[in-house]
Amino acid sequence: MGLYDRYLALRHRFHDADPPEHVAVVITERDLLEQGAYATLAEFLRWAFEYGAARVTVSVSVLDEAVVPTLARELRAIDAPRPVAVRVPEDTERADAPVRINIGLGGKREFAAAVQSVAESVDAGELDPDEVNADRIEEQLVFDDDPDLLIKTGAERLSDFMIWQSVYAELYFTDVNWRDFRRRDYLRAVLDYQNRQRRFGR
Repeated sequence: MGLYDRYLALRHRFHDADPPEHVAVVITERDLLEQGAYATLAEFLRWAFEYGAARVTVSVSVLDEAVVPTLARELRAIDAPRPVAVRVPEDTERADAPVRINIGLGGKREFAAAVQSVAESVDAGELDPDEVNADRIEEQLVFDDDPDLLIKTGAERLSDFMIWQSVYAELYFTDVNWRDFRRRDYLRAVLDYQNRQRRFGR
């Protein structure tokens, strides 16, 4: 760890505010084609848990679903510090692990599937229409808890990521591309989060 990284780590350590408990990061299939991208992800996961996170969600945005099986195989083999659950679009089981990786199921698609599932329950007489609320929708989502901090590298757009869950997340955009993301970039994101006053929509 370099001197500047140590300085940032000390600022984080002695900060009055808590670090994010649930960290999410958005990357693309193009990011994962870069040399060293999976090693960067493994390092990212280690940094997250080292600096206070209890859960990490990774969203991999894909344009070509033909690459999904290859990405899933590589991501399942990643050298992660905690157990990993990788979910692809055709999976029906909810992913549940300290590290959860979602490949190619965008936020719009996920929300539409959740609403459809609830509608089917109403149609089958299993659920009264008056009982349809936010909690019912959340029960059908791929990831049913909200990130505290959402990090997007390389551009200021979310890539259709966790539309429902990220409503009250603190968003952090960095111009640093994924292949160049370092410990200091992660610490800057965490410190930025710690310096904010969270309002949760208020």
